[in-house]
Amino acid sequence: MIRRIASSRLWLAALLLAPAPSLADAAGDYAAHCAACHGEHRLGGTGPALIPETLGRVKGIAEIIAQGRPLTQMAGFADQLAPAEIEALAGFIKMPLDQTPHWTPDDIAASREMAADYRPAAAPVFDADPMNITLVVETGDHHVSVLDGDRLEVLDRFATPYAVHGGPKFSPDGRYVFIMSRDGWVQKYDIWSLREVGRIRAGLNSRNIAMSHDGRWLAVANSLPQTLTILSTETLEPVRVIEVAGRDGTPSRVSAVYQAPQRKSFILALKDAPEIWEIATDLDAGPFHDGYVHSHEKGMEEAFGTQQGLFARRRIPTDEPLDDFFFDPGYRNLIGTNREGTKGVVINLTTGARVAELPLPGMPHLGSGITWDRAGHKVMATPHLNEGVLSVIDMTDWTLVKQIRTDGPGFFLRSHETSDYVWADVFMGPNRDEMHVIDKQTLKIVRTLKPAPGRTAAHTEFTRDGRYALVSIWEDDGAVVVYDAKKLEEVKRLPMRKPSGKYNVWNKITFSDGTSH
Repeated sequence: MIRRIASSRLWLAALLLAPAPSLADAAGDYAAHCAACHGEHRLGGTGPALIPETLGRVKGIAEIIAQGRPLTQMAGFADQLAPAEIEALAGFIKMPLDQTPHWTPDDIAASREMAADYRPAAAPVFDADPMNITLVVETGDHHVSVLDGDRLEVLDRFATPYAVHGGPKFSPDGRYVFIMSRDGWVQKYDIWSLREVGRIRAGLNSRNIAMSHDGRWLAVANSLPQTLTILSTETLEPVRVIEVAGRDGTPSRVSAVYQAPQRKSFILALKDAPEIWEIATDLDAGPFHDGYVHSHEKGMEEAFGTQQGLFARRRIPTDEPLDDFFFDPGYRNLIGTNREGTKGVVINLTTGARVAELPLPGMPHLGSGITWDRAGHKVMATPHLNEGVLSVIDMTDWTLVKQIRTDGPGFFLRSHETSDYVWADVFMGPNRDEMHVIDKQTLKIVRTLKPAPGRTAAHTEFTRDGRYALVSIWEDDGAVVVYDAKKLEEVKRLPMRKPSGKYNVWNKITFSDGTSH
């Protein structure tokens, strides 16, 4: 025993006296073990980019290096690298790059990969209603399940790029869906054929995507590089890369891009500039003038910075950068939050004028807001990320109708035009296993469900007819719990790998009341 203790002490002393792995050692380990999948310059390959901008809030990086990621190609290196080397490698990939990486139109085009064996089916290869398909994003192992909304059965389950972010977008006919990952990959999938069509890398760190009113163009919002990439939905080829900068020339990240079908445009939220951008998807758009206009007479071109036609840009100046947009049903007005998350600001998109300021403290999550009809008025509701409250706003005069107290901060709201209820999760805090069901007219909580006690319940989606409400158990060994939307009783439970968002084809392409857009 004494000899064993002495030996242990000698080993510990040697470990403490051993030099810590250097930056060069970590770089060498990266080249030897990581570059083949993640790229020589950490910008990604078959694996995701390993830079701070794409890693974001990923936790346990050292543990992932050591143990790998289940059901992915990421193997563990605990048997090849010492714990100190693994920690050094984790620190290395968290470091910013020496130079801001570029991703040019040529780089985008070169990344395009079309499935060689894909053949479009002439009709759906299944007998389910193609308009009642719901896609379930499973972040646990980077897959999407294709769910028949009538039989509540999985028709297909396909792999996606790493770390899908933002909602998938459907073509107007509901046949194709486009899925984007945090590290800029855009995937096209044919729902009728149950097959992937292809994919392309539109940026290095991307926020979300939006579909044009006619289904021809897909816009990708990028924070690295600071661009908007526009792809052909038919071929996935890049047709335009727009560098984003404020009027004073300061580059800006794109916080998000939104589709505005009635306006035939994309709407951009800018992270670093006090402006809103509108990008036309109409051949007859404009002219839009950035600078001084000497003459507005028809046929005259006496102006500076004029853009018109397809992809013409219009700047809408604001008092401060606004984010997390929500729109009224006719896309006449935009509601955004300030950077501090203490208020909402209403902007008329036609005039660019500030219409109202809304009392929305506590970090409102407008992107998950929904609308419905109440007492002859259209109202909107939004959860707050920093407090247990839902704010209900009258969209007629932009007054606060009520703040509904909940059992903790929530993240998602959902409803359906056939439903009497709003479903609100309690995503953060000790009551994260709760789902509040709120009466649309009385604005009172009528039931609090616990689909899986002690486990996170989140993100409701309805089937096309509103008959069923689907709730995620947001855990790696989670499930989609199906409820009868009127009786509020469980009907079925489908095991899933950390199901996050669920997206019904019909609800999305028709901009159904109660669905965020």
